[in-house]
Amino acid sequence: MDSDLWYSFARSRITVVAAAVAGTMVLAAFLAPLIAPYDPFDLASLDLLDAHIPPVWAEDGETRFLIGTDDQGRDLLSAILYGARISIGVGIASVILSLVLGVGLGLVSGYAGGRIDAFIMRVADIQLSFPAILIALLVNGVLRGILPSERQDELAIYVLVLSIGISGWVQYARTVRGSTLVEKNKEYVQAARLIGITSVSIMLRHILPNAMGPVLVIATIHLAVAIITEATLSFLGIGVPPTEPSLGTLIRIGNDFLFSGEWWVTIFPGVTLAVLVLSVNLLGDWLRDALNPKLR
Repeated sequence: MDSDLWYSFARSRITVVAAAVAGTMVLAAFLAPLIAPYDPFDLASLDLLDAHIPPVWAEDGETRFLIGTDDQGRDLLSAILYGARISIGVGIASVILSLVLGVGLGLVSGYAGGRIDAFIMRVADIQLSFPAILIALLVNGVLRGILPSERQDELAIYVLVLSIGISGWVQYARTVRGSTLVEKNKEYVQAARLIGITSVSIMLRHILPNAMGPVLVIATIHLAVAIITEATLSFLGIGVPPTEPSLGTLIRIGNDFLFSGEWWVTIFPGVTLAVLVLSVNLLGDWLRDALNPKLR
């Protein structure tokens, strides 16, 4: 199986390029404190006189700022590296939360059946009737209303993770439930019950491994969706605070100056977000095809 996956990966040039691009961007984001020219979160080092400096190749550009600065005088390259770090971190944490929640509920729903199954699936159906971004907005608004105002900026990233994570568990739950309904009636599960293995052990040790293929595909594609959702929430002004901007916040800030000629403030973060999401989506598409036995 591992050799088949590697062969499928190596023979697809688009997938190899997508993996290289995504890996480079993720590595650069998480090494931002080491490779970024400046620390855009250090407010004491910012100078408003450096605001709106164009890229180095444009007229009035400066070699200190390769792709220019934003409205607060932050080096845009450094801000993008740190912003991508926040966006990717929030996306990964949200996917993990959705996966754990969805897989757990899907296992319980499919294995227990009856009223438990009906209740969990009706909750899933209700959530599916609303767009994921609307669920994230609702959860985000409720959590911000509960938290004291002086701690909202401090806990903004955790609120984002919880909001996006709760909005994305349904796909995992429905997929795992379907696999569980198939697997729980097979002979090896019946044999495990006869020798006295507990239901929790059966679900985790026997059923779950057979359901992880589709879950990995969903998680890869969901990562791109989670990054886009975080960028959307930040663009709407309810994401991370402006003092610690993500890619969505940088795009929102640049959008205010786009028609005044300072195009670089929004174009470069936008291109970074688009390339990141596209590369992750391409990896998800490849993984979906590679794990599909009908296509082998």
